[in-house]
Amino acid sequence: MCTAATYLTKDFYMGRTLDYEFSYGEEIAVMPRNYPIHFHYAGVLKQHYAMIGMAHMADGYPLYYDAANEKGLGMAGLNFVGNAAYAEETKEKENVAQYEFIPWILSRCATVEEAKAALGKMNLTGISFSDQLPSAQLHWIIADKNGCIVVESMKDGFHVYDNPAGVLTNNPPFPQQMFLLNQYRNLSPKQPENQFSKELPLDMYSRGMGALGLPGDLSSTSRFARVAFTKLNSQSGDTEEESVSQFFHILGSVDQQRGCCEVAEGKYEITIYTSCCNTSKGIYYYTTYENPQITAVSMHAEDLEGMEVVSYPMLQKTEIRYQN
Repeated sequence: MCTAATYLTKDFYMGRTLDYEFSYGEEIAVMPRNYPIHFHYAGVLKQHYAMIGMAHMADGYPLYYDAANEKGLGMAGLNFVGNAAYAEETKEKENVAQYEFIPWILSRCATVEEAKAALGKMNLTGISFSDQLPSAQLHWIIADKNGCIVVESMKDGFHVYDNPAGVLTNNPPFPQQMFLLNQYRNLSPKQPENQFSKELPLDMYSRGMGALGLPGDLSSTSRFARVAFTKLNSQSGDTEEESVSQFFHILGSVDQQRGCCEVAEGKYEITIYTSCCNTSKGIYYYTTYENPQITAVSMHAEDLEGMEVVSYPMLQKTEIRYQN
């Protein structure tokens, strides 16, 4: 299970949680402009936008989970098991393999509007990267400072939805997630008035009662509602430190602790990492389950005219700062 969100202050931020019971050894990968991207159908793209994100490095090739390019466009893939279905290869459109979808978009599109245009010309297939790495069942969120969309490939077709919430989790399909928000229309960050009865002197015995009814479980529909409520009511300053800190607090509202989500006997889903990318500046921030200290990798600290992907393993060890 995973959760993605966007956040706009002076800059635009986008990130996600990766919630799973084990890690594939993810690394922060910077792809420079001249790295030759070998697309399965389209051949080699020698020059393109640079990008940074979290990836599994497979024989030097970054299989991105989430990333942003130097123009400020971000994209993330989240589990969509049971609903995702990919098309067969066709001659009518440009074929794109599922595993290369993120670099295919981010290498050529500078905005959400450009991504929409590209999506209308492509055909997403389910061919796998290798026998050892079969195609994942995913749907995707694509966003910049001006807009956000969700892409879902299903048995009934290829769908692109505007996403005014700027949030994505897992199942059910995105339109149903948005519809279910109707259940929480009454929620507010403000203290509620007594609408129950004028005859009863009901007291506000606690702060935060405007949010009574906000779900707290780990299901994808509950996480969608909780992050949407938290994000859309969130307040922070415009500085980098304030914005980044607030973003991690937003996604922290759905953090998963070991032991609370059992997926098999003795195996538990945890928040393996949480990311926050300042897409305006190309800085990728992250925390891990064992290391909640925020760590950053800057795309522009690398040679973006290079031809090799530069990657950094996540810092996993807990770091405690003593004050005395």
